Amino acid sequence: MSEPIDLLFSTPLMSAAFSPEAHVQGMLAFEAALARAESRAGIIPQEAAAIIEAHCRVELFDVAALYREAAMAGTPAIPLVRMLTAQVEGDAQKFVHWGATSQDAIDTAMMLQMRDGLDLLVDSLHGVCAACATLAAQHRHTLMSGRTLLQQALPITFGLKAARWLAFAVRQVHALRERRERTLAVQLGGAAGTLASLGDKGLQVVEKHNPVDATGAIASARLAVGVVPVILSAMAQEHERAVGGWQAEWAAIPGLFRFTASAVERVRGMIGGLQIEPAHMRANLALTGGLIMAESLTMALAPHVGRPEAHRIVQAACDDAIRSGMDLRQAALAAQVRAHLSPEEIDRALDPGGYLGSTDTFIDRALASYREVESSRGGV
Repeated sequence: MSEPIDLLFSTPLMSAAFSPEAHVQGMLAFEAALARAESRAGIIPQEAAAIIEAHCRVELFDVAALYREAAMAGTPAIPLVRMLTAQVEGDAQKFVHWGATSQDAIDTAMMLQMRDGLDLLVDSLHGVCAACATLAAQHRHTLMSGRTLLQQALPITFGLKAARWLAFAVRQVHALRERRERTLAVQLGGAAGTLASLGDKGLQVVEKHNPVDATGAIASARLAVGVVPVILSAMAQEHERAVGGWQAEWAAIPGLFRFTASAVERVRGMIGGLQIEPAHMRANLALTGGLIMAESLTMALAPHVGRPEAHRIVQAACDDAIRSGMDLRQAALAAQVRAHLSPEEIDRALDPGGYLGSTDTFIDRALASYREVESSRGGV
């Protein structure tokens, strides 16, 4: 069940993915898969595995009671295994949780939740990508001011700005997909990480599931900075089975995914609801009286006098414009610029739409990467 605060700082789907019920279902999925793998490896009877698996359904458990007991036991795995064992009848009962330990069940359940969480984040990011792609295509030629250190620098188009948002979002989709495939690992080590209880078949049991890679950094950790120190500090492990660190992850990792889901969802809503005002953006270009086009004028003049001299001449014209209150065109016509460039050439150099460089290429590249990532999921 979602907490009220989740309405502000999460999404319903992500809250459900990291709910107590989902974690219990993840632990039960681990127990069922463990029994299946051990039966295939000849460690426990197949009949026992089938009976155990049949009882690994979250609706058969009182989740609230389980967590009340977990507060006393220090881990939800202990009451879960006890409750599961009580439901299993006959000889199969003694094979419940065979060879595993509490952390195996808890951490693998968390990995399953993280897998679902990553899927939800990727789905939401596709929405962000779609909104950005629409803006990039629609406003390919909508002029606005580009800024450096918050100051107007050169003209760009709003489509280019949206294309940059799109490129970043697409990179995040690729990164999350890679982490889902490569860094979510099953946790199965037994009491001290040796799998001694499974004899020489321990690795065979593990390889019925995900490959055992070291779990990597959480993909969206930087988006929930407040949670990162908890996760990073939990990396320190005392001997074979640590205390305190991995327990802290039980709260930190779900919080990380909830906060990240909220951030992605809010970004999608914000981009989708943007009101674009091309006329206002074009008007902002005129606020500097043409000074934003000084580099363009310099480059137009450089073939005639060389880059250093062109820079000096245009800088002098800019200084004159600032002192006198003229715009750059007027200053250029009255300065040395006029000796080398015609009024028509000056006008072309001062046209923001004529000094956009590779804007179209960058937009096309971002849209192509978006189409590629969408086609891989059966979208565009």
